[in-house]
Amino acid sequence: RFNDDWIFRNLNYTFASGTAYVILGANGSGKSTLLQLIAGSALPSSGNISYSNGHDIDPGSAYRHIGFCAPYLDLLEEYTLAEQLRFHQGLRKFKSGLEEKKITGLCGLEHSANKQLKYFSSGMKQRVRLALAILSDTPALLLDEPLSNLDAEGVEWYKGLIAEHTTGRLVIVCSNHYRSEFGFCTEEIRMENYKR
Repeated sequence: RFNDDWIFRNLNYTFASGTAYVILGANGSGKSTLLQLIAGSALPSSGNISYSNGHDIDPGSAYRHIGFCAPYLDLLEEYTLAEQLRFHQGLRKFKSGLEEKKITGLCGLEHSANKQLKYFSSGMKQRVRLALAILSDTPALLLDEPLSNLDAEGVEWYKGLIAEHTTGRLVIVCSNHYRSEFGFCTEEIRMENYKR
């Protein structure tokens, strides 16, 4: 809810592990708000959200189980890429076998490992955000408009990363209908269905 207006209502949904979902809707339809609620970074006006991974998960620690990428999430601009990766590793471990050098290579940013993030282009920053989320060893992955700021090469890079690193995970993508963002998703939620 925003002031007196409901952004969406009556959403009762179970997201299952191993399934990829897309949340579709126009700008301002509540996609990002829903994703933030699922991530635990916002609280619902009514109702509740529960988390389970074979056992109940305390909502206060749910973030440890979720990789989250959105173009509005800030990186630590004063950090170098290498420092950002080490900082992230302290919050969420990366998938097995992925160390700093390998991750910078997977991002296509191996020559920028010691460069401060404030000097990265918007597309380079989005690659870093996506890598931090997708390559984290988390059972759930939330992606809000993941192709923001990516060029054609970046789109192909994203598709490859998704194909290689999302098997068996819960994946939820918010999109404005760009098929390249969610072509791998098998379930669809339309925000317009929850406006009543």
